[in-house]
Amino acid sequence: MATVAAPPGFEGIFRTDQRARAAYAEGAGIYRMMPMAVAIPETDRDLRTLVTWARSQGHPLIARGAGSAVSGSSVGSGVIVDLNQLGGAEVTVDPQAAVAVTRPGVTWGRLTEAAAIHGLRLPPDPSSGAFATLGGMVATNAAGARSLRHGPVRAWVRAVEMVTADGEPARLERGAALMDCAALVRFQDGVADGIHKARRLIRSRFPRTTKNTAGLGLDAYLDSGDVLDLIIGSEGTLGLITSIEWRLAPIPGHQAGMLVQLRDLSALVEVVTALLRLGPSAVELLDRSFLEVVPEEQRPGGDAVLLVEFEGDDQAALRGRVGDAVRAIEDRVDDVRTALTAEEVAELWRLRHAASPTLARLPDSRRSLQVIEDGCVPLERLTDYLSFIRAAAKNAGIPVVIFGHAGDGHLHVNLLPDVSDPGWEEAVRALLFEVTDEVLRLGGTTAGEHGDGRLRAGLVERVYGGEVMTLLLQVKDAFDPGHMLNPGTIFPQDWAPLERLKTGAGVAVLPNDIAAALRRLESAAEYSRPRLGLADWN
Repeated sequence: MATVAAPPGFEGIFRTDQRARAAYAEGAGIYRMMPMAVAIPETDRDLRTLVTWARSQGHPLIARGAGSAVSGSSVGSGVIVDLNQLGGAEVTVDPQAAVAVTRPGVTWGRLTEAAAIHGLRLPPDPSSGAFATLGGMVATNAAGARSLRHGPVRAWVRAVEMVTADGEPARLERGAALMDCAALVRFQDGVADGIHKARRLIRSRFPRTTKNTAGLGLDAYLDSGDVLDLIIGSEGTLGLITSIEWRLAPIPGHQAGMLVQLRDLSALVEVVTALLRLGPSAVELLDRSFLEVVPEEQRPGGDAVLLVEFEGDDQAALRGRVGDAVRAIEDRVDDVRTALTAEEVAELWRLRHAASPTLARLPDSRRSLQVIEDGCVPLERLTDYLSFIRAAAKNAGIPVVIFGHAGDGHLHVNLLPDVSDPGWEEAVRALLFEVTDEVLRLGGTTAGEHGDGRLRAGLVERVYGGEVMTLLLQVKDAFDPGHMLNPGTIFPQDWAPLERLKTGAGVAVLPNDIAAALRRLESAAEYSRPRLGLADWN
């Protein structure tokens, strides 16, 4: 690979050596792709300089925060743009307005700490929140267990500032007029009217699920009229975020919860529906495949388990809701265990994370691969979907671990193929398309909360059809005419979802110490660790 010279006037870090590129070759998820360079801008001017240079040279840019996105949107063969240092880690909180302003590299955990001083929080809470960057959360319209009650990130973003593919700054604010920059003018003059004219088509093609991050938020844009809603969830394909203004909410005074053991799946939808009537903040599913990898001393019985959480400021009323929930479901389940103190609720959530250490210790021949990990279906079809995955995985001979957000009809599936077995890749590929067919047949989406990335880019047209895909491409062309921002994400380019993997035939060769360090980082979920530290460590 020819060496790329640093952009003239760029004052941040720009590295093209093999070790730096290798340190950024992986993120969470299944891919290993060597970039051509790594750029770490420190100022907005740096970022504009980088984008203008990349546009003139035809170099792709891949925005990256912690690298914890599991669908492959933070890796690529172009220039990785590490946004963690951009503008620093300061969090500004206005407690009277319940608003915060952050840079993209600030983590959800850091914002949570700063807001909690004022009795506030950002309610969407991804399980990766300790290290997930807020720019990445906007880019994927991230959600979490409590999104059942509070929704995903979109509803909590008041404004973003970004650098467009033209190298221009832009600010998008709810309810505000569009500023005069080339990308927004192209969109307003050439695309906006077509989206509004296609309103009926869009409404008919978007899945009727509570969560959906496939493609771009055309439906949300129609609801609000805010171009901001197209940027949220666009996975770095329409612009590079430099600042975010957040709406915050008061932290509830109390929590309570339940652990519900299901003897089989026949009552799953009925039980979840009964619980939803009582306004829980979370209803999580742990399938029997998940329970089997939990340490035996922590393992509850049942074919599956529901973890249920309620929030409120009146402790007595909260306990009353738990009692109502127990009475509503007790004749349809094996057992119910209540949690009425903060310590007991925390113990429930420890069960949710109990499988992770076991999966992290899998041998290299038995890798955990997130390939069909984000399907979401209408709640009434959840039992059908879960039963199908169990049967399809068994027929394929691939062990799985299944868990997810039962209240949203949303499942995460970790495949555990034996990668020393010839033919495993074809079996995984066949399972991907088999499950995709079923998700769409059930009226669902292939991407509930993790976006399309590279993994599902080739499925977007299957979700929406050709006419909506044409509209999505028109939005992309308006914002990024040269398709230089994260090419291959959302909008497929030579889509091959199971090529350039971290494991298997043809895996890219990295320096041994960096490959080992990336494996340890993945196993321990140390995504907050600076990647250049891996490159420069001796």
